[in-house]
Amino acid sequence: MEQDVESPAIVRQTKLPKRGREDLPKQLAKVERVRKVQRYVQKDGKCNVHHGNVREKYRYLTDIFTTLVDLKWGFNLFIFVLVYTVTWLFFGFMWWLIAYIRGDLEHLSDNQWTPCVNNLNGFVSAFLFSIETETTIGYGYRVITDQCPEGILLLLIQSVLGSIVNAFMVGCMFVKISQPKKRAETLVFSTNAVISIRDGRLCLMFRVGDLRNSHIVEASIRAKLIKSKQTKEGEFIPLNQTDMNVGYNTGDDRLFLVSPLIICHEINQNSPFWDISQANLATEDLEIVVILEGMVEATGMTCQARSSYISSEIKWGYRFMPVLTLEDGFYEVDYNSFHDIHQTNTPPCSARELSDMANRARLPITWSLASKLSQQGLPESEQEAQETKTSLDEQAKSQRAERNGDIANMESESKV
Repeated sequence: MEQDVESPAIVRQTKLPKRGREDLPKQLAKVERVRKVQRYVQKDGKCNVHHGNVREKYRYLTDIFTTLVDLKWGFNLFIFVLVYTVTWLFFGFMWWLIAYIRGDLEHLSDNQWTPCVNNLNGFVSAFLFSIETETTIGYGYRVITDQCPEGILLLLIQSVLGSIVNAFMVGCMFVKISQPKKRAETLVFSTNAVISIRDGRLCLMFRVGDLRNSHIVEASIRAKLIKSKQTKEGEFIPLNQTDMNVGYNTGDDRLFLVSPLIICHEINQNSPFWDISQANLATEDLEIVVILEGMVEATGMTCQARSSYISSEIKWGYRFMPVLTLEDGFYEVDYNSFHDIHQTNTPPCSARELSDMANRARLPITWSLASKLSQQGLPESEQEAQETKTSLDEQAKSQRAERNGDIANMESESKV
């Protein structure tokens, strides 16, 4: 008997038919495909949108500076080196061509001949002279003479064009290096968003924080609900964007982001989550995109950080763990607990249902009794309901009169 009790329980799997066993992986794969949610914005802030069939590609060349800045670092460095190399080669060829046309290459050993450029004896030396001219190095070995007007004109053109190329390419590299996108890497969002009761109201909350000591100036937060909808006229709008109020009316969307903050969206009648309960949330195909904007204190450039939460990342009935503690003379933030949440007592119904229950709890007793009677099917007409209400009022008055009479009798007895 003891052996039977201590022996582990054997769970036998139900055998499926052969066709059922073969179709089961396909069905599971189909379920996974159905549950998979395509993000509009990735967790790191990158937009999951690709532009295809762009016919007017010439527009990218009209704004060539922004196009170069948006390129990846590998292409950017390749173009940087290519532009300078092509410029030096082009003007080196022009210097060699002038020397060839004037006959300087045929009088290299003639000391009586005045060349356009001293000590220029081939294309390689012409290429080196082009580099020295454009970069203003000036070694002093190859110099232009005053007996070459075409050389002087080419020198002016190369100096002007070289300055333009330097300004353009160096400016492009400077903007590429100092882009505020890198500053957004130190702005963090909580892994999950939570829904719980705060100050008697159902709220959706998420946490933001700044890892740097230099602050984001004029920081502001926005939130948008990305969800497809169908209008009353039957028009289908994919990825419709709906604003979510995170304190715009009260100014709470303007953040003083010194320590991590919990951003709160009150679920009221104007909220898109007004009719969503805990059971409905798991089946909703939605995404919340949060956008944090501000100016970098060190550079004054505008910075934007983004993140998103899909329905599976919104936890119902949870709150965030505190991360701020008071130490000896300063406050300390523990970022190990930044993403931690704990469960709290939260009703699973929607905000609309909570509001209806709260309104019914605040109604008068006579109205509640009359409504219960009408729900039971006793008086249905307005006249019967009015008579029922009147009778209930009379009973209440008589009960109060009896209680007053009892109190008066007790007082008289106490006096005697």
